[in-house]
Amino acid sequence: MNRVDRLFGIVTLLQSRKYVSAEKISEKFEISVRTVYRDIKAIGEAGIPVSFEPNKGYFIIPGYFTPPVSFTLDEANALLLSQSLIGGFGDRSVQSTFDSALTKIKAVLKQVDKEKLALLDQSIKLQLPERLNFEFEYLSKIQHAIIEQTQIKITYRSLKDELSERVIEPIGLVFYAFSWHLIGYCQLRGDYRDFKVERIKELRSTHLPFETTSHISLSDYKLPVNY
Repeated sequence: MNRVDRLFGIVTLLQSRKYVSAEKISEKFEISVRTVYRDIKAIGEAGIPVSFEPNKGYFIIPGYFTPPVSFTLDEANALLLSQSLIGGFGDRSVQSTFDSALTKIKAVLKQVDKEKLALLDQSIKLQLPERLNFEFEYLSKIQHAIIEQTQIKITYRSLKDELSERVIEPIGLVFYAFSWHLIGYCQLRGDYRDFKVERIKELRSTHLPFETTSHISLSDYKLPVNY
């Protein structure tokens, strides 16, 4: 990767996150930390307002906008392959959002690349078991609740075929045993629980903030060993 491409890549990385450490940039672009310092200086001299916060990292000052990102054909091809995976492992809400995003990406490609992408689209097929057929539309709402740290209210059907109303503070989504699972703090049980998403009969956003100020991380939740 030449330096110009690397500088552009660093700017894109800074735009994608709130803070990025010099060590993370060094690891991402396989350069020394000293080179990172020089690159950050060059980016600043080019007029892009990069600042630094101790113990957090570099960031681009809010309010600065760069021109729309362009995509290479290889990047678009990778996203097209991802679309097949999303179609198999995502629910209808995620599929719709991803399709919309990919349409925007295709719009900025050169005409010759659009034609190549269309050819590749006809040459990809993902054969999935019938059990991977998610008819619900909850994943996007759950993701939003996790990001915003807001409670959701669900109607849940247990293994005994019993319905219950739950207020959940979601901490994460996990895919295992061919199913999506919502991990969250259940106010009814006063503890963290694993909810199989396909057993959720109704899901409503409450827009109410978490009542618990400090939840465990998803990695600290113990998933079943045998599944």
